[in-house]
Amino acid sequence: MVAALLYGCGLRLLEGLRLRVKDIDFERNEVLVRDGKGAKDRVTMLPQKLKQPLVAHLDRVKAVYLADRSVGAGAVALPGAIGLKYPLIYAHVTGGMPL
Repeated sequence: MVAALLYGCGLRLLEGLRLRVKDIDFERNEVLVRDGKGAKDRVTMLPQKLKQPLVAHLDRVKAVYLADRSVGAGAVALPGAIGLKYPLIYAHVTGGMPL
């Protein structure tokens, strides 16, 4: 999938690896590349051939995430005292479970 994005969107390797879900606009068929060459942001096109496989991949990943959360997995430890400093984020990230 990453190789197809690199080729189809004209991304450099690190640009492709740094992509986040929020950087892809499926409605406008655009990909926002953050902090590219010269520390600049740019917008490139999302090829039609990649749109459906990306949506399917994101659906699968979301299903796995929701399944993990339903059994209490998927929580992460927050570094240092950040759990004390931001208790609402701590509860949200851990699902209310102490780590």
